[in-house]
Amino acid sequence: MSRSAHPAGPRHADVFPEGHYTAPPADLNVLDPKVWARTVSRDDQGQATVGGLGVTQLAEEFGTPAYFLDETDFRARCRAWAEAFGADADVFYAGKAFLSRAVVRWLTEEGLNLDVCSAGELSTALSAGMPAERIAYHGNNKSEEEIRRAVEAGVGRIVLDSFQEIVRVAHIAQSLGKRQRVQIRVTVGVEAHTHEFIATAHEDQKFGIALAGGQAAEAVRRALSLDGLELIGIHSHIGSQIFDMAGFEVSARRVVQLLAEVRDEHGVELPEIDLGGGLGIAYTSEDDPREPHDIAKALNEIVTRECESAGLRTPRISVEPGRAIVGPTAFTLYEVGTVKPLEGLRTYVSVDGGMSDNIRTALYDAEYSVSLVSRTSDAAPMLVRVVGKHCESGDIVVRDAFLPADIAPGDLVAVPATGAYCRSMASNYNHALRPPVVAVRDGEARVIVRRETEEDLLRLDVG
Repeated sequence: MSRSAHPAGPRHADVFPEGHYTAPPADLNVLDPKVWARTVSRDDQGQATVGGLGVTQLAEEFGTPAYFLDETDFRARCRAWAEAFGADADVFYAGKAFLSRAVVRWLTEEGLNLDVCSAGELSTALSAGMPAERIAYHGNNKSEEEIRRAVEAGVGRIVLDSFQEIVRVAHIAQSLGKRQRVQIRVTVGVEAHTHEFIATAHEDQKFGIALAGGQAAEAVRRALSLDGLELIGIHSHIGSQIFDMAGFEVSARRVVQLLAEVRDEHGVELPEIDLGGGLGIAYTSEDDPREPHDIAKALNEIVTRECESAGLRTPRISVEPGRAIVGPTAFTLYEVGTVKPLEGLRTYVSVDGGMSDNIRTALYDAEYSVSLVSRTSDAAPMLVRVVGKHCESGDIVVRDAFLPADIAPGDLVAVPATGAYCRSMASNYNHALRPPVVAVRDGEARVIVRRETEEDLLRLDVG
């Protein structure tokens, strides 16, 4: 296939002041290790490889679009988080980021716990052998049936999210002759995203019970008074894609103040504090996430300092990384279908997937990187918009990125850092078939979530 250049597309980012990039990277053929899974590199023929397997071979065997997950990287990140926090803390993988039975087995083997927020996630976890006592159950509106299943299974904790849920869980646990371990999710008035946080006026959300007005203190009173509950601690979650620890410092201070109030009123020192998740990853080369060891050191210092100031014993800390573990370990592989230069505007590169396999760009205006991975190129960089094949103008995969000017139909491109939320939030829009997830390790690849088929779609359509 001829790969002639497409001259109509602009070459400089300054024509798009709203874009992420200000200049093309020095070498489009370099795969930045900050945003790619750890075993990804280029071979002597110039194609990208993962786990020792080339993307061309993977595309031929598994098709495109497809998610390829670096199992070696995933396991290494699990171990890094477990080692960073040590035996005196708990690391709960946030299953909402991406969950499958293979992932559950990896988590179990690597010593992590699991956070779930639906009956489906709980069923997946239990069916793959995760011990129930290592599971935490979240959610702002758990049904009675979901609560009953969680209590019957013996989950290690249920995070209470409302006054109604306090009574609901207590009643169900008592009817089953059990005393359920619980935490209360508290809204601490801190909202943090990426490099920014705001420390006031963020109680207006659907999650948690607000500290403001004494609501959280009242929730503690009610939980402590009910025989079906064993209140073990306070839970707080302040945001997502966080790089700056300042928001955690404010949150921890306010949670510890609540712990001190509980001690003073009830003579009880709650033994645990969960600081949630939301730790950021690198989607582009400009992102600079912190390492697990640095995060653990900072959080331990913050909580210890605040507890010493309040005269409290330091509680056991829990954290809930999801994106921070699985996000960097996977990429989505696409085949280019059309290249459409618009004179004086931009060049649109259409791929065989789109918002059905990655809704985050359309939903959150999320930023991603993209690279030509089936070959290298010496062509000049061209600013492009990578779009999907759906009947939607907002079907954008990567809003602004540089690809070689000789990009052509049939080329393979890949978007890194798509391990978190892409498959979890995938849809059948336009009756698209959700892509497979393929785990790659030490020269072997295997499907852990198969590609959907038209038969799958028709089986649900009862006509």
